[in-house]
Amino acid sequence: MNVVTTTATDRADGAAAALRSTATVRERARYLTDRARSGESRWFTVDDTALSRAADQVADVTRTRFPDLNIPFHSRWRHFEAGGIDRTADLDVYEAIDLAVVSVLLDAGAGPDWHYDEVQTGQRFARSEGLGVASWHAFVAGLFSSAPATPRRADAAGLRGLDVDRLADAFQVGQSNPLVGLAGRVSVLHRLGDALARRPEVFGADGRPSGLFDAMVAAPGPVTAPDLLTEMLNSFSAIWPAHNVIGNEPIGDCWRHDAVPGPGLTAGWVPFHKLSQWLTYSLLEPFARAGVHVEHVDALTGLPEYRNGGLLLDTGAIALRDPAFADRTWAVSDELVVEWRALTVALLDELAPMVRARLGVAAERMPLACVLEGGTWATGRALAARLRGGLPPLSIDSDGTVF
Repeated sequence: MNVVTTTATDRADGAAAALRSTATVRERARYLTDRARSGESRWFTVDDTALSRAADQVADVTRTRFPDLNIPFHSRWRHFEAGGIDRTADLDVYEAIDLAVVSVLLDAGAGPDWHYDEVQTGQRFARSEGLGVASWHAFVAGLFSSAPATPRRADAAGLRGLDVDRLADAFQVGQSNPLVGLAGRVSVLHRLGDALARRPEVFGADGRPSGLFDAMVAAPGPVTAPDLLTEMLNSFSAIWPAHNVIGNEPIGDCWRHDAVPGPGLTAGWVPFHKLSQWLTYSLLEPFARAGVHVEHVDALTGLPEYRNGGLLLDTGAIALRDPAFADRTWAVSDELVVEWRALTVALLDELAPMVRARLGVAAERMPLACVLEGGTWATGRALAARLRGGLPPLSIDSDGTVF
């Protein structure tokens, strides 16, 4: 008689749970990086000498930006401070979390041609700063609220009622000011509204993202970054329009790479959860404002997006096997893009201690979140500005929800 043993990862729900772990993100990113180092990748090579030079550049940029090396976490709050203005000082913890969730989900690549003109200051902002400032003003104006008496909030009904024209108006989008993935961003917010409404035990009767704060604080034990990320992934995995699923389980920012092994139904999948991790980083400060310290922040990974990935390509730490690959437009699901993002995650882990060593700072004072802010993201942006007028090194056909 043959006995068949079923493991958790042979079931769709167990496989999805395994792919929601940052340990799995790191493990699979490391696998693809080791494979590239050994010459087995069809897309990339890795140059460790160039990685050392990249660490030199990141350390130099970090010293310039933060001479005292008191570096804040890499989070959405830096963009709300664009132009040297503290726009959010009077928010309570619930308003701050509502704002952070909606703003982060709107924060994918804006494209090279979009900008936002802030009437109150006369300043013009583009890219991430522009998206941050635009989302702040939209939040204050009540764009995401269904309650006119309390505009500074986001709730399920307000998010479900948003349409493309209203978001375009709030973000000053027009024929001469196009924003990449506008419809995709609206779709994500609609799905967010649905997700909030499905879990009133977490998000309350009105479906506010800030219900997450009370749920996390009420749970036994300390609040940890992995637990915060897990709660968001469990609640929000269905919002992504990528339609990546195992069985009937949505898995969000996970993509196929057939070279990647793994147990059960996880084989061939590479998870990233970039926006969800960006959101977790961005919730640390609202929690801190309320006196709640979030532990184990370094369990989160580096963010696999244009600036960090561009830093590695532009410094030569990774290189395309065929330079002609840079001449075409890639889909987010293409194996080259999946591998580029995986190499970015793994090499950021390697880069962080190299940067700390150059700055003479211990990991306790400069966790990965501070290396990113110091840091890798700013260096990647500076290189892109110098080399291509700000454009990333690879052209990606994005729906506005991944990059």
